[in-house]
Amino acid sequence: MRALSISLLLITGCVRAATVTGTTVDLPSGKVFYRDSLGSGVPVVFLHAGSGNSMLWEFQIPAFIAAGYRFIAADHRGVGPASVGELLDKLGIAKFHLLGTAAGGGVALQYALAQPGRLRSLTVANSIGNVRDEEYVALGRRLRPAPWFGQLPLEFRELGPSYRAANPEGVKRWLALSERETATPAPSPAAIEVTWAKLEALTVPTLLLTGDADLYTPPAVLRMFAAHMKQARFAVIPEAGHSAYWENPEAFNRAVLAFLRRHR
Repeated sequence: MRALSISLLLITGCVRAATVTGTTVDLPSGKVFYRDSLGSGVPVVFLHAGSGNSMLWEFQIPAFIAAGYRFIAADHRGVGPASVGELLDKLGIAKFHLLGTAAGGGVALQYALAQPGRLRSLTVANSIGNVRDEEYVALGRRLRPAPWFGQLPLEFRELGPSYRAANPEGVKRWLALSERETATPAPSPAAIEVTWAKLEALTVPTLLLTGDADLYTPPAVLRMFAAHMKQARFAVIPEAGHSAYWENPEAFNRAVLAFLRRHR
């Protein structure tokens, strides 16, 4: 087991220190690196995008700790629905809020379908959702034509034009974190198929988010999810692309924290 501590600063009229410990643990599905603020707050588990690692949540860590929650984030590489459950079992946590963005959002949906009783709530942000219905898969091919879409620069695909224009230093920081790998790949767990029919039957309180300039999940696609998930709330984060949690963290955090307060 390997541990490290990270101190972050939050300014809320005064300066407060938020300490998060990072640890690698052995789970039945493989090794997983996770960060944990510990404490007695209600846990919120964060799953980041397919690129990078859990430090991409650096704008969420102080905000959620300050709101009284226990912050837990697993590195996404190699982490599937089985690993999420195994990690929370190891930590002795029975119920928790689950939040995933992009590929992490797809894993979060899969976990919700497999273990809905363990979730206080589900937040899925900027995610194509791993839905396997053929019409939706065909829509994805039209939105993101192969092979040229995948060959575009990462920051072009996953950060909106407003952010790239206004915040070059933020783009540089995001790229540095997105290209860094800290997790040891775990064996891929058996896939849990996500379909519109299954999502229609899901009763977990759900918040759906996307950015107004998201090339993967534009607002029209988010409305498709909302149409199939009648219990879900949805919101569009302004001035943001596929990484709304990073591009407009104030709006992102405000929307998520307001939602969590309704489902304690």
